[in-house]
Amino acid sequence: MQYEKLFSEGRIGSVTIKNRIVMPPMEVGMANPDGTPSEQLIAYYEERARNGLGLLITGITRVNGRHGATLPRQLAMTSNRHIEPFARMVERVHAHGTKIFCQLHHPGRQGNSLMTEFWPMVELMGRVWPGYWKYFFKIVPAMNKFAESGLVPPVVSASPVACEHSKQRTRALMKWEIKGLIKDFIKAAHRVQQTGADGVELHAAHGYLIQQFLSPHTNRRTDEYGGSLENRMRCLLEIIQGIRNQCGKNFPIAVRLSVDEYYRCINKPGQGIELAEGIEMAKRLEQAGIDAIDVSSANYETMNYWLEPISYEPGWRNNLAKAVKEKVRIPVLAANLIRSADQAETQLREGYQDFVCLGRPHLADGAWSRKVSEGREQEIKRCISCLWCFESLLVNALVGQPLECAVNPRLGRESETAHPAKTGSGRVVAIVGAGPAGLSAAEILGLRGFKPIILEKNAFVGGQLQLANKPPKKEKINWCFNDLHSAALKNGAEIRFNTEATPESIRALHPYAVIVATGGNSVIPPIEGVKQPHVCTVTEILNGIVKLKGKRVAVIGSGMTGLETAEKLGEDGNQITVVEMLSEIGPDAFGQYLDDILPRLNAYKVNFIPGHKLIKINANSIILENTSSRQQREEKIDHVVLSVGVKCNDKLAKELQPHFERVYTIGDARKIGRIAQAIRDGFDSAWMIQ
Repeated sequence: MQYEKLFSEGRIGSVTIKNRIVMPPMEVGMANPDGTPSEQLIAYYEERARNGLGLLITGITRVNGRHGATLPRQLAMTSNRHIEPFARMVERVHAHGTKIFCQLHHPGRQGNSLMTEFWPMVELMGRVWPGYWKYFFKIVPAMNKFAESGLVPPVVSASPVACEHSKQRTRALMKWEIKGLIKDFIKAAHRVQQTGADGVELHAAHGYLIQQFLSPHTNRRTDEYGGSLENRMRCLLEIIQGIRNQCGKNFPIAVRLSVDEYYRCINKPGQGIELAEGIEMAKRLEQAGIDAIDVSSANYETMNYWLEPISYEPGWRNNLAKAVKEKVRIPVLAANLIRSADQAETQLREGYQDFVCLGRPHLADGAWSRKVSEGREQEIKRCISCLWCFESLLVNALVGQPLECAVNPRLGRESETAHPAKTGSGRVVAIVGAGPAGLSAAEILGLRGFKPIILEKNAFVGGQLQLANKPPKKEKINWCFNDLHSAALKNGAEIRFNTEATPESIRALHPYAVIVATGGNSVIPPIEGVKQPHVCTVTEILNGIVKLKGKRVAVIGSGMTGLETAEKLGEDGNQITVVEMLSEIGPDAFGQYLDDILPRLNAYKVNFIPGHKLIKINANSIILENTSSRQQREEKIDHVVLSVGVKCNDKLAKELQPHFERVYTIGDARKIGRIAQAIRDGFDSAWMIQ
């Protein structure tokens, strides 16, 4: 496909943008704790600008430090001291012909209660004593415990309606506070203009403060800022008018708007903003003089309809952008879960939107734009919608670390990993296993001039991912290992399939180093009856060795692997019981994934039994024991599927240690983990070999 529309010029207000590719605002946790851009953040943005991005919109930038701070390492525009450092970042982005907008933000009830009222003091301490930050991030876990006690100030919102997701005490802003916040947004926009940035985007989506005023679900006020649509929009419209008066008509203002909150999809019909009202908001915003609408959806309580997990199909919410574009004449930006250049071009040509927002795809591959423009789409590392970026941000941000990407181990390390040392000189590095860790290592070794030779016992690549892709709606997993495979081959890797690695076969390669990526094996618990023929592991179900239809099946363990296997078994017509020793189903699973899969399991009428452990397997039943009362119960079954964990398969690594000078164990063979850990292990091992 020719991408004529994608690479055509576009305009937002007075600003000309060289193409229609936008990296929308995504918080990455890379700013300095004082709200200024760090070199890490600038390098991250600059790499995407250097690779042909049209428009970059920064991550959430706070306008109020007292109750508007969300994360310790987010950008800020609360003071004039933020202007000059931000200007340096703008200059670096502009050097590559990319335009930059700053997204202005207040979290409202999605704020962090730990930071409410305290952050200005914390930030001041850090400016006076720079070494303070290393101590601050060490005590955050203890501070979290304090926050759970409720002895912290409440977060603020339009009304005292707490979020069901974050469950924090919430108070309504007083009218004088609203007036003050409006001024905060206006002052912040003026500071952004002084940096030389090209425009601002107001964050009125995803359940943050401005949306809390817009939504009837969160705005229960009876004054002029609540009630009718006109009143609910008043706060936003006053911000827009103030910015226009302060910054002039040639400084673009965009608004990111959740035009549908999707409460009906979580069994709360009639609550919140629905599309018809969202369209009316967009029309009134155009009348107010804004320059673009960034169409989005949902909030924290309906998060899967904004930040979609792997099960969602690309373009599933095209209707939202299209509906808005049919009613406004200003440019429409939208994400729409775009996962390919063909999809992006089609959506532009068919009039769904004027600019395509590629958020997570730019986390996965900073060179997305350049690869498409040069006809190298097949080299793009595709986002698989695994949500590791968001999950890792929630953990890492509180200890001062950035988010991570499962498929991009360079994220947040753009400067130090920009130029691999080409010191390989053709030396052979033997890699055992063509899973994600082994393939990742092979790619980097090839870039560095080594000769990677992969010994793979199977006839295919992918390792454990060839199991992870088997449950329903997990097809995107294929993108991960296919992209790794292509990159490894492009950089000169040789893969020898159906080859069992032994000390002798590896020695025959005369390797300079050996990397062992043999993955892990399913844990078999020492339970009476576990060796009977009607007992198997999830691995045997997922790889097709054991096929079950129309059976009563007990799945032991409710981690995501167990739940996904249960879904596959349900799809095959089995009657499923899921047993979990802990008190809750999916105790270690990320909440968004539980929200996604549990309704589908309920549709299969899965019987969930939490708080019980398996103590015996009989020929046609299992004996369970309540972990609290110790009472036992019997469940009739035909088959048992074990999903109780994975252990490192490091046997070969130990065998090789005496025979080779350089042996590196990576991925699940070193430590059981996620896709992200395996790929990063492969990258780091290949990067460090001298």
